[in-house]
Amino acid sequence: MVKHSQPSTERVHERTGERLVQWLDGRLGHRRLTGSARRLAFPDHYSFMLGEIALYSFLVLLITGVFLSFFFHPSSDLMVYQGSYAPLRGRLVSEAFASTLHISFEVRGGLLIRQAHHWAALILVASIFVHMMRVFFTGAFRKPRELNWLFGFLLLVIAMFGGLTGYDLPDDLLSGTGLRVVNGTILSIPVVGTYLSFFLFGGEFPGDDLIARFNTIHILIIPGLMVALIVLHLFLAVRHRHTQYAGPGRTNGNLVGMPLRVYAVKAGAYSFLVCGVIFLLAGIAQINPVWAYGPFRPDQVSAGSQPDWYMGVADGFLRVMPGWEVDIWGHTLALDNFLPLLVGVLLFLVMGVYPFIEAWVTDDDRDQHLLDRPRNRPVRTALGMAWLSVYLVALIGAANDIIATHLHVSVNAVTWMVRIGLFLVPALAFVVAKRWALGLQRCDRNTVLHGRETGVVKRLKHGEYVEVHEPPSQARLYALTRHQQYRPLDMAPAREGQGAMVGSVRRLRIRLSRGFYGPDTQIPKPTEDEYRQIAKRHRR
Repeated sequence: MVKHSQPSTERVHERTGERLVQWLDGRLGHRRLTGSARRLAFPDHYSFMLGEIALYSFLVLLITGVFLSFFFHPSSDLMVYQGSYAPLRGRLVSEAFASTLHISFEVRGGLLIRQAHHWAALILVASIFVHMMRVFFTGAFRKPRELNWLFGFLLLVIAMFGGLTGYDLPDDLLSGTGLRVVNGTILSIPVVGTYLSFFLFGGEFPGDDLIARFNTIHILIIPGLMVALIVLHLFLAVRHRHTQYAGPGRTNGNLVGMPLRVYAVKAGAYSFLVCGVIFLLAGIAQINPVWAYGPFRPDQVSAGSQPDWYMGVADGFLRVMPGWEVDIWGHTLALDNFLPLLVGVLLFLVMGVYPFIEAWVTDDDRDQHLLDRPRNRPVRTALGMAWLSVYLVALIGAANDIIATHLHVSVNAVTWMVRIGLFLVPALAFVVAKRWALGLQRCDRNTVLHGRETGVVKRLKHGEYVEVHEPPSQARLYALTRHQQYRPLDMAPAREGQGAMVGSVRRLRIRLSRGFYGPDTQIPKPTEDEYRQIAKRHRR
């Protein structure tokens, strides 16, 4: 009997499918969530409150958004304004702009609710962003929480687009100027840009259907997606249990924290505090005064226009990009709009896929429930600071005209400084953050071996003067030494029949592993023998 071997391609597909099933089972398997809700524990640390700020801000957004929807008319149809705001009375405006003025000046409490809605949107995006940075720098995205990181990343992107669509609904001159920039960016997309623009605006810019379509996206599609992502995010957070910082009695197999009933009381009080801060800002800090900008007109552009902070990075890339255009086969490719869009998308995609890159480089398939200290992962910390520096420099670029007028400098000088900074500042931020983290690791190593400097000088019997060091407590020693230090992967010998592509991928993985955990990327932790010898010497 002759046995036919299965083709190698099918075997590869089977192994790939098995690995995918195992990967999903490790994140979404049928492991029991908990025996009882009363047994859930919640670590008590201030940084864990950032996610709660996002949740409570979203609730404020939903409640205030329902109130505003009763009075807002999402229509581009023109009408003569006869409302209570005298400077615009008799002007031709859209129904959307007129209803926004009606909410602001005639509806009881309308201006307060409208400003609370806007402030809650800004706080929502800021809290999600800072929460993700906390997760990134502490390594809370590692197995089994990669999917939760993706849900949080998608939540950030959708919240940004939710703010953009809501920002453009009043149909004022400032939002219209922003829409003109959005339309130019969409048109720069090769092949499909024109079709996307006509679909979005309902015709040639500014079109007639934009407000109605943005309103549908803003009040139906985006809130629905955000609710779904929040539910999935919370479900996985409960299933995987909360992460915790290293400390006495805290291991990778337990969770130390407050019980559910105590957490519920504190969370309720915290929600009232967040809502109070939002409405306090709405009551004392004016935001988006559309009556000062006036209605949108296609033949006018608002001077000094600035988008909300989370869209400032995109606007900054656009402002500092040279006016490059390329003609290809009779078609003009507007690189001055398309390249900033491409760079902005890549910037966020790198953040979204980073957990999978680090897991691939580390080759660690264990569940991780203890958080890292940023100093103990110098390369990751340096990469995060470099990413943030790009964002901050681009934000400065988005305000190049404001900086030029207020500081009485040339706008071209500001633009060139931002262009140079986009390449120079991330490299400097990477080097400084990495060296800083390594310096803190050396400090921790000295603390473990020699203790804390007390400032007390003691004279020994033979006349030598020494400073008295206080040995750290066992809890402090555990916090300083519990982290794992990875070693770079070794270059395995090539297997028979292994393709060139597989070998190239393996070599790339080795290089990245050496970049993350090779020489000059971490300070070796003190060994037990070193600690015992130093402790024995101090006892003498």
